[in-house]
Amino acid sequence: MRTYHCFWLLFWAGQPQQSFLTPLSKRTSGFPEKEKVLVLSGNSRQDLHRSKRSWMWNQFFLLEEYTGTDYQYVGKLHSDQDKGDGSLKYILSGDGAGDLFIINENTGDIQATKRLDREEKPVYILRAQAINRRTGRPVEPESEFIIKIHDINDNEPMFTKDVYNASIPEMSDVGTFVVQVTATDADDPTYGNSAKVVYSILQGQPYFSVESETGIIKTALLNMDRENREQYQVVIQAKDMGGQMGGLSGTTTVNITLTDVNDNPPRFPQSTYQFRAPESTPLDSPVGRIKANDADVDENAEIEYSITEGDGYDMFGITTDKDTQEGIITVKKALDFESKNLYILKVEATNTHVDPRFLYLGPFKDSATVRIQVEDVDEPPMFSRPAYIMEVKEDVPLNSVIGAVTAQDPDAAKNPVKYSVDRHTDMDRVFNINSGNGSIFTSKPLDRETLLWHNITVIAAEINNPKQSSRVPVFIKVLDVNDNAPEFAMFYETFVCENAKAEQLIQTLSAVDKDDSYNGHQFSFSLAPEAASSSNFTLQDNRDNTAGIFTRKTRYNRHETSTYFLPVVISDNDYPIQSSTETVTIRVCACDHRGKMLSCNAEALIHPTGLSTGALIAILLCIVILLVTVVLFAALRRQRKKEPLIISKEDIRDNIVSYNDEGGGEEDTQAFDIGTLRNPEAIDDNKLRRDIVPETLFMPRRTATARDNTDVRDFINQRLKENDTDPTAPPYDSLATYAYEGNGSVAESLSSLESVTTDGDQDYDYLSDWGPRFKKLADMYGSMDSDKDS
Repeated sequence: MRTYHCFWLLFWAGQPQQSFLTPLSKRTSGFPEKEKVLVLSGNSRQDLHRSKRSWMWNQFFLLEEYTGTDYQYVGKLHSDQDKGDGSLKYILSGDGAGDLFIINENTGDIQATKRLDREEKPVYILRAQAINRRTGRPVEPESEFIIKIHDINDNEPMFTKDVYNASIPEMSDVGTFVVQVTATDADDPTYGNSAKVVYSILQGQPYFSVESETGIIKTALLNMDRENREQYQVVIQAKDMGGQMGGLSGTTTVNITLTDVNDNPPRFPQSTYQFRAPESTPLDSPVGRIKANDADVDENAEIEYSITEGDGYDMFGITTDKDTQEGIITVKKALDFESKNLYILKVEATNTHVDPRFLYLGPFKDSATVRIQVEDVDEPPMFSRPAYIMEVKEDVPLNSVIGAVTAQDPDAAKNPVKYSVDRHTDMDRVFNINSGNGSIFTSKPLDRETLLWHNITVIAAEINNPKQSSRVPVFIKVLDVNDNAPEFAMFYETFVCENAKAEQLIQTLSAVDKDDSYNGHQFSFSLAPEAASSSNFTLQDNRDNTAGIFTRKTRYNRHETSTYFLPVVISDNDYPIQSSTETVTIRVCACDHRGKMLSCNAEALIHPTGLSTGALIAILLCIVILLVTVVLFAALRRQRKKEPLIISKEDIRDNIVSYNDEGGGEEDTQAFDIGTLRNPEAIDDNKLRRDIVPETLFMPRRTATARDNTDVRDFINQRLKENDTDPTAPPYDSLATYAYEGNGSVAESLSSLESVTTDGDQDYDYLSDWGPRFKKLADMYGSMDSDKDS
């Protein structure tokens, strides 16, 4: 008989299902639960399969988020081989075995050691086995089972965004879609209503509503106006458990902005505007600004202004300032206070972007009246014409009036006007003007051939206010008169061959006239009366302003006459007739048989020693060049021979000694300082003597070089001072003082005047005792004593 061993697993389940095993006595939860028994053996799957059960034999449930103090009981392993003697050992492996799930190896009890969270891991797969404790061999085959975490409502719904932002156009219909919010619940959607979310609106009614199942927010109020309120804040709640009591909830905020549509027409804040404009306002200058208010924004508030009617329709224009949406009124034509001083305009403001959906609200435009008052200003005089054109004949006498200009003050005061010519346009003062009536007259002769047009500017200024002035150009055309005689078009110098035949054409003449002829010039040519009969040539007028010179005789001799001067009279046909006499030079030349000139130098045959004009000019130029060369050479030689200031080193010009200057005697007190004789203490003991060569050698003094522009007198005084203070410069002179012997002199006074005052005679015998140097003196005074005795 075959024996089957069974392995039973007891699991603590939360499902209210019947167990076919004996209930366990120990419970870890207060919920009423049933036990499941699993017999594990070789054919256990066949033995334990029951079609009536709604759960699989190897799938078990465990509550999440267990809050008890003890370990949560899961189930029990049991084998029919277990005799209760401790010979079997139960082991557990798989997800969380040994850490999250532990088993009592003796009893087979399985417990969960930690709180389980279905959102972290909903299913655990484990394997159970019973082995012999002594041999370590399994007594039952290993069996696999599943533990599913049973969900509870422990997660509130979470929105995908913390804050939603949405916008819709203002004036939208009821039920207009705004935005959809979405919330998710982490609980098991397949078990109960823990993950069934329902939406509701907590804040934002009655303007908006939300669909409970989809979270779609729609408008709930008709004609919401942005101009009244632009921002709305809506709070949406998401609650699980189908919105039932006890369900968890979450909220989110939805910021809804109403966007603008063009539902407001422009409106002027006032019906009438007043502006003032000086009549001197330049064209296209602004006069004033007006603005129509529009409650809309951006392009819906853009306004276009126009002038629809009024007496100033063509005088003023209006444009739109795109930045401020203001209408700028500008001047189109010049204003004149004297002509019209008040203009009334009707200005219209219209939206540029009109929404047809809101045309029922009325026309999207508005109008206002603008009154413009023209102010009078002191205007400069105005000329009757913008420019004047005058004509004058060139032979008109001086001070002749050629025309007049007229200007007047446009103001109501009609101030008098004075006229003047802008001299910058008439530097030669050819014209002048009468300051009172504006008559222009000539002040210098005119010449059409010199200047055809004179363009001057006339100034008109108010007498009371000269700053108010205006200018006008005056164009004066000088008309031609026949005051110039015709003349040759060029200088004519031709030749005639010695072998020329009679009636042979040698030159064709033409003439020009500086005067202008409206019908064309008509010149007539003829020989001068003095040459008409005796001339060797004839002149033929061609009647086309040209004439030809023909030979009268057959042969010419250049040795007899080398040059002929033929006077020709040219006349015009204008009034008065002008004529001039021109000369044609005809030279007689030697020619070949074809009439080609060979030589015209007759002077070389008649005067073989003569020179031509070109040769004389060449000789004269050579002489001038030679003279210039000689002058330059002489100047260079003279510069080289110029002597230096000092020829030799011994030439000392400063030491000039004059011996023909006599002193002034005792009365001459200018030659020396007499004070030195009277005050011997003033004598400088350190002053060197100049009558002997000093024992101490002084180095020659170096003096500063005088500048090139130093005066000659300063130069001489400087040199004089240097030589006076130089003790080494000759001559060596000294000052000898004889008026004072000094204190304590051994020789006492040697004056003969003092000896005369004594009563007794002097004995000079002692002079003989002084030696041979005083022998002459002893003889002189000794002889005087002998003469006295005799």
